[in-house]
Amino acid sequence: MIKHKFLLTIYIFFGVVLYVNAQSNMINSIDTLSKAYKNNKTKKKNKILPVALPVTEPAVGVGLVGGLIYFIQKKDSLEKADMIGGAAGITTNGTWFAGGGYTGYWKNDKIRYTGASGYGSVTLDYYGLGPDHPITFEQNIFFFSQEMKFRMGESNFFLGGKYSLSKITVPQDITESTEINPEDFEFWNSGVSLISEFDNLNNSLSPTKGLKFHMSYTQNLELFGSNRDWGKLIFYSHLYFQVDEKWISAFRVESNVSSGSPPFYAYPYVNLRGIPALRYQGRFTALAETQQTYNFLPRWGVVGFAGIGTAIRSVEDFDNNQFVWNAGGGARYLLMKDLGLKIGVDAARGPEDWAFYVIIGSAW
Repeated sequence: MIKHKFLLTIYIFFGVVLYVNAQSNMINSIDTLSKAYKNNKTKKKNKILPVALPVTEPAVGVGLVGGLIYFIQKKDSLEKADMIGGAAGITTNGTWFAGGGYTGYWKNDKIRYTGASGYGSVTLDYYGLGPDHPITFEQNIFFFSQEMKFRMGESNFFLGGKYSLSKITVPQDITESTEINPEDFEFWNSGVSLISEFDNLNNSLSPTKGLKFHMSYTQNLELFGSNRDWGKLIFYSHLYFQVDEKWISAFRVESNVSSGSPPFYAYPYVNLRGIPALRYQGRFTALAETQQTYNFLPRWGVVGFAGIGTAIRSVEDFDNNQFVWNAGGGARYLLMKDLGLKIGVDAARGPEDWAFYVIIGSAW
């Protein structure tokens, strides 16, 4: 389905761009694509879909992503299709990437497998553990990941694990920042993750009802080839409910905690619309956001959203912790009624500036 392919492509991109901060965005998006994809009961041909999408992430500028997605249909037309995808893209700040992945839904969706790999050059601003003096730096990124999740009986609970490997090279000298360890300029990350999820959303692309809960812990280990031992705990929850036939209320909470000695770009950051990636980093981040959608016509709606977040350096230095906010609005159009896919645009304001986003499916 078109939406799925869109999302797969764009998340391959962000998986490369923001890999070291990944909350398994690429993995979740590939899952989203397959969940929503319904095989035609009478047409069992495998399908190829080309895609081209704009990039509007403030951290990397404006750009374009293009790629192909190949759907592998099952003998049983009601089963989710496996997918193979590849994508490449470029943005105005010099960022570029190429990557691909495969997702498989096996044993009647009892087992979900995803593998991905890619390479790119990503230009970002590093604000350190305080945002006053940003440093622009380039990263040459190679990554490889393997993930498998298992459904618990007939429930909506999943347990699983992931192995991820990446090499990130910072070619220029940015040692003027005393917070940066020179060892971070050429760094191997190699680690394993434990994953738990609950998901009963009524639609995986543009949900209107239900709950998704995710918790995972990733530990990079010298034993597996990582330059240092470090880890990250990731939690998020998305709740949707319908106030009435036209009004949909949604809430999101998220928290990340780092442990050990991560490279400077891998510390958690506040992930809100209107705030560029890596803008506010700390050892611990937490945020809450609400989005209200009002559908004034069968296919058209407007959204308003607002949130708060914090990036905490340490308990000892609590007075210097960073508390930030966002607010904004946008429009949504129901592009594919049978699949429930919405597209739209958002304008968001953070503490410093405005940002604009092209939204395909859910903004979260």
